Parts: sequence; structure tokens; C-alpha cells
Amino acid sequence: MIRLFFFLLLLTAAAVGLAWFADNPGSITINWLGREIETSVFQGALILAFALTAVILVIAAAVAIVTSPRRIARAVQMRRRRKGFKALQDGIFAVGAGDAQWAARCAGVANKFVPNKPLTRLLRAQAAQLTGDKAAAQRIFTSMLDDADTKLLGLRGLHLEAKREGQMEAALLYVEQALALNPALPWPSAALFDFQAQARNWQGALATIGLARAHRVLDRKTADRRRAVALTALAMESEERGDGKALDLAVEAHQLAPDLVPAAAIAGRALAAAGYTSKAARVLTETWRVFPHPDLATAYAYARPGDSPRDRLMRVKTLANETPGHPEAAVAIASAAVEARAWDEAREALHFLLLDNPSVRVCMLMARIESGEKRDAGRVREWLARALRAPKDPAWIADGVVCSEWAPLSPATNTFDAFVWDTPSERIRPGGLEERLLGELEKLDAGEEPLIDALDMAIEAEATSEPEAPQVSPARPEASPAPAQAAETSRDPAARPSSEPLRPAGTDIVVLSPAKPQSTSVAVSTPDGSRPLPAEETRPRAKARPQIFVADRAPDDPGPLAANDADEPETPLSRFRLQSKDPS
Repeated sequence: MIRLFFFLLLLTAAAVGLAWFADNPGSITINWLGREIETSVFQGALILAFALTAVILVIAAAVAIVTSPRRIARAVQMRRRRKGFKALQDGIFAVGAGDAQWAARCAGVANKFVPNKPLTRLLRAQAAQLTGDKAAAQRIFTSMLDDADTKLLGLRGLHLEAKREGQMEAALLYVEQALALNPALPWPSAALFDFQAQARNWQGALATIGLARAHRVLDRKTADRRRAVALTALAMESEERGDGKALDLAVEAHQLAPDLVPAAAIAGRALAAAGYTSKAARVLTETWRVFPHPDLATAYAYARPGDSPRDRLMRVKTLANETPGHPEAAVAIASAAVEARAWDEAREALHFLLLDNPSVRVCMLMARIESGEKRDAGRVREWLARALRAPKDPAWIADGVVCSEWAPLSPATNTFDAFVWDTPSERIRPGGLEERLLGELEKLDAGEEPLIDALDMAIEAEATSEPEAPQVSPARPEASPAPAQAAETSRDPAARPSSEPLRPAGTDIVVLSPAKPQSTSVAVSTPDGSRPLPAEETRPRAKARPQIFVADRAPDDPGPLAANDADEPETPLSRFRLQSKDPS
């Protein structure tokens, strides 16, 4: 609209000017070199305009002729640059698409038309990586170190190449150089932390987390979580060594991540061992409210040394009241009730879990209840059969691997903080549990005594989803007999081990009694004495484990069983034997 307005305005001005010239024709007379030229004003104006136009054209032609070589060279250069940048664009797309041949061709064109450019070097290096020319890629990345603008890019490329070649020391050196050049760069911090975590250098990992947090590479939530996991790993190592540092480390980890179950469990055990029972209960309760877990219930039950099974049952009930209706609360109460031989309370705790499809752990608890209370082999057989078809219980899972204990690194990929508490899928259910359960059912059908201890050891050896799976009782010093002798010992009630407290998950219970020496070997045999269990089920304990010290018998412990139960001494959940009823 504005252009149209100006066009009309110009057209009007031209018409007015021509009309004025028509009304005032006038004349122009020029005397030059003895000649006199006379013309009208209108014609003179036209001649002047044509003359100026001709002068301008002549000057423009002269300038074009003089500057033509420079302009031609510039045009050729711009054309080459356009072709080079087009090749760079196509090469980057080819690298992203994984087209090695096209990427190499584009890299060659780009190096021809736009050489010594950072993007050209990067494209050449990536094309060499795609084609498998590792030497060329390393050579190009090394050449980038001479330029300050591309030094960090070269260090990153050399770091990745060194990792692919398995040269971890060289890769770590490149990471340290990059971190020294720019501490605020994310990838060197992340790479250095991964190296330190996989090497279990937790002190160095904590320093790297602090540096990344100081330069705002990590947000506060992520930094606190990583620091808590690293502190928990240090606390686990300290607890195994017994150097007394586990308490401070675990408490700090718990403060940073209250939902981290291993940190709370270690802190609870360490506080209880130091005599801070109320503090231990507070720490465990805080995490239990957020994340109910069997390890927390066990640590809470044994937070006060010397308690009887009935006292531990009352403590577990107090903890379970923090999360009423949660399945873990019901299982914790039932486990403590079985240990205290409070069968009615155990049944009541599991009642609502039996309304729907109960899990393997619930079925095993019911089998122990039926065996301990009524010696009903038929009901035991029924619950063992249901355990074969029961859904799996939650367990620690990392990268598809099911483990009975938490760890800071994944056992499959060494990924940091990869474990989650979840229910394993049916596709990763190991077959050892089903085979053992079928074996126990066959023993019941044959009227023999099934060894639940052997079943529990198989569950743990197969790393199934039952994190509460008990282990075989440590053998006495006189253990490790021949298979036949071991079988006779298992049949003789007087020769069976006395009652022991329930061992928490990942923890050894040491009973302070001179008549009960400790041993690290295992001796188990089948009831008929035909053969011992496989070697992997009789292996010695591989590493030191945290210990909870309790008294041999608390003041209010009910003591030995009545005379009619003398053939079945009180046993904890993790070492309970099922025995068929006497037909008579």
C-alpha cells in the first residue's frame, strides 16, 4: 500500500513537471568555441539526462573491467565453500544415519574444499570411526590437540577411542586433562566418576561428586543420591572390616537419601551395636515409612540385644503399625511370630495376603506354620505345591539380574546405583527352586522328612527373588561326617542343633554362648544318606558379613519345648525342618 502511494505520488510529480515545462517552453543558448547552440529547456534537460547516464555507464564498465579478476576469484572461492559446507552437512547426516561410505566420501569432499576446519576434522574422524580406520581417527583427534579451539574435542575423541580399545589408563589420562582444562564440562566429570565407581574408589568418587556439584554440573538431588550410594558402599566395606567407621558413613548416607534401604539398615545395626537403640529405631522407622523392606524389619527387631523372640515380635508390630496394610509389614509380623512360636498371630498377620494369590514367601511361611503348630504333613504338602505356582516376591534387580542383596554396582554392567526393588518377571525365574520344591513334595509322599534347610540354601544359591531365603546352619566343629553318618544325625532329634535366633538378611547372628562355637563350613546330606548335596551348596562362607550379637536366651524366653515336642526343637525361620506326623 505504501509503495503504491509513493508510485502515484511520483507519477503525479512527473505529470506536473511536464505540464509546467509545456506552459513555460523557454530556451537555452550555448556559445562555445565560436559556435552558438540554441534549444528549448525541455530538450536541454533530456540531453543532460542522457549524457549523465552515458558517463555513469562508462565509469561502471571501467570499474568492472579493473575488478573482474578479483571478483572472479571470489566467486570461485564462494562456490568451493558452498560445495564444502554442503558436503559437511551431508556427511554429518550420513554419520548420523550410519552410512559409512557416504560419510567417507563427503569427508573427502569437505577436506578438499574447506580444509583445516574444526567441523571438517570432526567429520573425517567420525567417518574413520565408521569405516573402522582407528589409526586415522586417533591421528585426526591427536591433531586437534594443537588447536585451543578443538583441544577438548580431541581429548574427548581420544578418550572414547581408548575406551573402545580397552586402554583404561589412557582413557583416564585424557579425562583428567579435559577436567583440568574445563572443570565445568559435564562429560569429564561423568567419565571420571564412572572410572572411580567401577574401580570402587569411593573416596575419589565423593571428591568428583563434590567438584561437579561446585561447578553446577550436577543438580543437588542427583549429587545427594550419588553421594549417599558411595557413602553406603564405604559403610558396607567398613562394616565387613569392623573398623568402626560404618556408623558415621551410614548415618550421613541416610540423611542424604532417607529412602536408601541399605544405608538405613547399616545405620540401624551400627547404632544398635553402639548402644543407641532409640536412635537406631528412629532411623529404621523413618526409612520404613518411605520404603518398607524386609532388611529394615529384621534390623529393627534385633536393634535391642538380648530380646526374646516374644519381645522381637512386639517390636516388629510397633514398626508394622507405621505402614498398616502393607504386605511387607504383614510378612515381618508373621516371620517374627513364627520365630516366637505364636502361630495364631502368624496366621492372623498373613490372613489378608492369603485372600489373593499369595507369593512364594507367604506360602513358605504357611508351610512352616503348619509344620510347627500341627505337624500336618498334608497341609505342608499343599503349601509347598502352591509355592511352585506362586508369584515371585520382590527382590533387588539390576539389568535383568536378580540378587539377594543390594550392591552399589550392577553385577552385569557395573552401572552405578542400578538396583531397584521390584518383582522379577517370570521369564527370569530360575529352575532350581521348582526342582527343590518338587523334591520336598516327593519326600513327603514317601513319608520321609524333607530338608527345608537344603531347599533354602538352593533358593539363595540360585539368587531367586526370595531375599529372605534362609541359609543352611553352620556346622558344628564335629560336622562334615560321611553321608550316611550325616543322615543318621539328621534323623536323631537329640543330635540336632539347638534353637538359634533368626538371622537377618545379609547378617550373621552370633550367640554369646561358650557351648556354641562358630564354624564357617557347611555339611548337609539327604535324609537317606545316599549322597551329599552338590558342592556349590556346601561351599564355605566367602567373605566376612556384618554380625549382630545376642544372648543365648533372654530372661523371658519360654525355654525348651514340652516333653511332647522334644522331637522337634524350636528353630528359627531360616533353619526350620518339616517333619511328617507319626501315623500312630
